[in-house]
Amino acid sequence: MASKSLGSIHQHSAHCRRRHSSDSTPPALPASLVLKSTATTIKPISATHTHSSITFSLSSSATSSPSTSEPVTFDLLQHHLSTQNFRQADEETRRLLTLLAGDPAKKRGYVFFSEVQFISGDDLATIDELWRRHSHNRFGYSVQKRIWRKEDKDFTRFFLKVGWMKKLEYSEVEQYNYRSFPDEFTWDLKEETPPEGHLPLTNALRGTQLLNSIFSHPAFEDFNGEKEDDDDDNGGASESDKGLVDLKGTPLSNRVFKPNYSF
Repeated sequence: MASKSLGSIHQHSAHCRRRHSSDSTPPALPASLVLKSTATTIKPISATHTHSSITFSLSSSATSSPSTSEPVTFDLLQHHLSTQNFRQADEETRRLLTLLAGDPAKKRGYVFFSEVQFISGDDLATIDELWRRHSHNRFGYSVQKRIWRKEDKDFTRFFLKVGWMKKLEYSEVEQYNYRSFPDEFTWDLKEETPPEGHLPLTNALRGTQLLNSIFSHPAFEDFNGEKEDDDDDNGGASESDKGLVDLKGTPLSNRVFKPNYSF
């Protein structure tokens, strides 16, 4: 009798354990309800919806000034000029123009003529004023522009006038050549008197458009009371077409040039 009771109790206890185990185990979810990791697709926001999307969708254009992240000061240029270190001042001037023209010019390492417009008039005028102040008004972009205008905006005559180009000797034909940088340029005013407008130099590797853009910058408009004319005596030829006649009026196609665009 006792063994039967114990057996019943044992069976009842085992049944309870099985029931408790089945109750505590969560039922299996149907396959359709099992969560799966999915990749969230973010649709691009139209530039017309939010201001933040406009910030990232804008592309640089010729009409907007590229950003210049690096602060620019003129202290080093003033130091070189005040100590009459014109060689270093010339290098610093090119560095400043590259920085002031925007990040694309900075990354490239030089300025395109189309980027001169991004240089503020105040900055360009400051560079020019420092050059004139420390050279007794012999150097500077405004000085060069005045000479260029006196030479009827003829770049060949301008190059000869400021000493950037020289006439070759001991030649059967009349030849001109750009001076070799840096040895054939004058850096020390104590040893030699350079031509007026000799500095700062402007690289002519890509033609005269860069120099023309500097001279045409609003910073030098109406300089010394002179007013720019849209049409010139040469029948309205473009600036890039000028400088094609030498000092004697002979077309330069009849002359031999040895270009050395090293500065």
